[in-house]
Amino acid sequence: MEENLLTFTLSIFTGFFAIMNPIANTPIFMGLVEGQEQKTKMRIAKKASITAFLIVAIFVFLGKYIFQLFGITIPAFKVTGGILIFYVGFEMLLSQKSKIHGQKMDRINEGLAISPLAIPILAGPGTIVTAMNHVTNADYIHIAIVIVIFAVMIYLTYLAFSLSDIIVSKIGPNLITVIGKLMGLILAIMGSGMVIEGIKLAFDL
Repeated sequence: MEENLLTFTLSIFTGFFAIMNPIANTPIFMGLVEGQEQKTKMRIAKKASITAFLIVAIFVFLGKYIFQLFGITIPAFKVTGGILIFYVGFEMLLSQKSKIHGQKMDRINEGLAISPLAIPILAGPGTIVTAMNHVTNADYIHIAIVIVIFAVMIYLTYLAFSLSDIIVSKIGPNLITVIGKLMGLILAIMGSGMVIEGIKLAFDL
């Protein structure tokens, strides 16, 4: 039982880290808040982090009812979610900014903490799918693990945003690009696994 929980926890952490990738998202944050005072940057980072956490938490707790409301089956969700995650990972491998994962902001204001930072960069479709994929038919222990791990990831992201100037200067853009490609590969593999799992469930294989 403990070994299964450890495996589950590591799987959740890997999935969230790959799709949220605090290191790779740091240059995006810097670009969006360029020219702002440090106090304003911190405020935007905090607001974005809290908003993203609330969005994903709502989907985790209400996911089952959302499924029932719209008549969504678990196999269909896994196949569609897997394709979505694979697509995001594939774009990352090609060094393209995912159209699903983010968008460009022309005007800088604190509203960017909600969009595009909180959603879709931190709590985008890929993040929501990753969370909900692990809580379908899950008990309260597994749901609690998902929430805790996501909270840890949000905190790490907040720290990365807060220390963005230092991180980019120390790591450098080239290494950040390499990390992004590795995360993209992990996401693509996870997406393929979700599709295979969904097909098996659909056809009782």
